[in-house]
Amino acid sequence: MELAKLDPTIKLDIRYASTNNFLGTVFYSEPRAFMQRPAAEAVVRVNRKLKELGYGLLIHDAYRPWYVTKVFWDATPDDKKIFVADPSKGSRHNRGAAVDLTLYDLKTGRPVEMVGTYDETTDRSYPDYPGGTSLQRWHRRLLRDAMESEGFAVYEAEWWHFDYQDWRKYPITNVPFDRIRTE
Repeated sequence: MELAKLDPTIKLDIRYASTNNFLGTVFYSEPRAFMQRPAAEAVVRVNRKLKELGYGLLIHDAYRPWYVTKVFWDATPDDKKIFVADPSKGSRHNRGAAVDLTLYDLKTGRPVEMVGTYDETTDRSYPDYPGGTSLQRWHRRLLRDAMESEGFAVYEAEWWHFDYQDWRKYPITNVPFDRIRTE
């Protein structure tokens, strides 16, 4: 399923369709976000819940072809490998069952400030990092609570990465965006 088609109020900032990412290289031909149907529908429910509080979801990444995971792994220094998936095991992104996201303010349309930035490979990326302002930590907790309420679990080293509860039942895939058929 394509997230933007399910709910057009979900914003996209697909970093791997631009050079605004940790490797500074374009990996996707189009700025689109795909997920398995149950996970996508759960993201839509989270977005609806957050609207009542004045926030929306901003997606940075969802389904990722396997070959991109391999490039990330090969380009990442050993001491930073916790921030990328091992291609020999595949990524939950490769299964269409993971999403990287943040919040945006419905009034301003701008992303909210979090403790760390997306794709940052420092201690600030950890979901329980104690630094930052109380508002930044509150926003991070709001996102996490909303995602967990719909069956997602935060990744141990990235406050923005959430795996859907049924990720194990989906195969690892390597289909480029231009060959994905959506409903």
